[in-house]
Amino acid sequence: MESINQLAQNKVLLASLLAWFVAQTLKVIITLLLEREFKFERFHGSGGMPSSHTSTIMAASTSIGLTMGFDTPLYALALIMSFIVMYDASGVRRSVGKQAKLLNDIIKDIYEFKHLQEERLKELVGHKPTEVAVGAVLGVLIANIVS
Repeated sequence: MESINQLAQNKVLLASLLAWFVAQTLKVIITLLLEREFKFERFHGSGGMPSSHTSTIMAASTSIGLTMGFDTPLYALALIMSFIVMYDASGVRRSVGKQAKLLNDIIKDIYEFKHLQEERLKELVGHKPTEVAVGAVLGVLIANIVS
């Protein structure tokens, strides 16, 4: 029981989970406003505005800095991991999404001609740099509120 109480008081964990939840909720709201359609899958899906991966890791690293100090090796590691996640979200995963779109278009043309069907690849995987930047700001703000 003591470990559950400790987890509930862990500000790094709380800030991270809250940042993820807020970012995912914002994706649903933004989709609703822009597309005039409620898409619950945006709550658990990747890609889109803002980056929940980025908001989560930035909340964690900022919260570590605020609670343990910005001059600690743990903060340095957390910050480096944040940069890796942000690079991955806007670089590697975004490229995967672009490739998936291109492959889906090719498959559609081929299979439509042959009257076959194939499951589409997920296209919304990565993030535009602005989506990553907004996720980072969101994570830092939430960490400052929680910590």
